Amino acid sequence: MARRAAPEVNAGSMADIAFLLLIFFLVTTTIETDSGISRKLPPPVDEQEKPPILKEKNIFVVEVNKNNDLLVEEAPMELSELRAAAVAFLDNGGGKGDDACNYCQGAKDPASSDNPTKAVISLRNNRETSYATYIAVQNELVAAYNELRNRVAMQLYNKTFIQMEKDLNDVNYPGNKEKLKDQIKRIQELYPEKLSEAEPKK
Repeated sequence: MARRAAPEVNAGSMADIAFLLLIFFLVTTTIETDSGISRKLPPPVDEQEKPPILKEKNIFVVEVNKNNDLLVEEAPMELSELRAAAVAFLDNGGGKGDDACNYCQGAKDPASSDNPTKAVISLRNNRETSYATYIAVQNELVAAYNELRNRVAMQLYNKTFIQMEKDLNDVNYPGNKEKLKDQIKRIQELYPEKLSEAEPKK
């Protein structure tokens, strides 16, 4: 009895199909990239322009020494307490007249910051500070700003500030992005992120 030859599968177009699939996945796949810490270098200083005068009470000094100890206003503090201390400083609202803050919910201590728009957090590090501690302190300070921005965003727009930023970066966001940009800008003006980093000490 004669043996039947097995039919051959034509694989000539398989390479074309694999190539088309590869192109399809390369075009449609989105790769998330880490944005890192959002910091900008200060603009060039104009010699004729005088730097703004800051009141001592509007500066919140945070220092990390070479032993990774955290000092806030020259007093030792645990990292877990830093966010609450920064929120209390930023949201104090102790100003009078033009410096008054009508949306602040702080203690209104006249010895602390006048207004979130005037408040500056000054971060000083030692060159021997560990990178992990430096990032942890940065995270707590940025989280303090985000906490206040989330609160005011919920009051004004019934949505957190973090969600608003996510929506702005979402390519499929169905709403009006220009309106969303204006809302985000308004919140950033109410609680501007004024985080100053001094030259590290040796």
